[in-house]
Amino acid sequence: MLYANIIVLLAGYLLGCVHGSNIAKLLSGVNLKEVGHGNAGASNATLSLGWKYGILVALIDIGKAIAAIVLVRLYLNNMETFTTEQASILLYLTGAAVILGHNFPIHMNFRGGKGTASLIGIFIALDWKLGLIGVLAFVAASLITNYILIGVFVLYIIFAVTALLMEPTIWPFIISLTLILIALFLHIENIKRMRHGTEPKVTAAFKKK
Repeated sequence: MLYANIIVLLAGYLLGCVHGSNIAKLLSGVNLKEVGHGNAGASNATLSLGWKYGILVALIDIGKAIAAIVLVRLYLNNMETFTTEQASILLYLTGAAVILGHNFPIHMNFRGGKGTASLIGIFIALDWKLGLIGVLAFVAASLITNYILIGVFVLYIIFAVTALLMEPTIWPFIISLTLILIALFLHIENIKRMRHGTEPKVTAAFKKK
């Protein structure tokens, strides 16, 4: 089990380091680390470059997370030595590693995105029905409040509650709570800006081409 943990953590982290923001930079000439709130993720791409670039970055960051979960599932299908509980832990560890790679990529001096799009990919890959509910709640909360930040934490909460209720062991829930704490840390500045009314609103993204 220890060997498997190391494999999924390393593989997940490396996949997480693949950034959609790099593709956006090639196409637009804009470094997302130098505009908006300096975040190399889909939310900053949307707010700084418009919804088209936001979708592009999101699809890449969602895709890498789905790929990571699918690869680990294939690995688990060929290994009959793992229990259901162990398989669940490995899948959630993989997801956490992807988010860590996205948030703290080695080639960006450990300053990447904030993991929301990757979380969506992980959620969908683990259970597409529950993942879809999470995505719809994320979109609805973002549009209703006009802040992506609110939608982000609604998504994280649904993900954690799902882990608590649906998984056969408590560890996926603990991993989910850890991801929430990381998200809170990375969104401190966003929270401060929202309190002061300076956080960019969702409607601002639709004003850009």
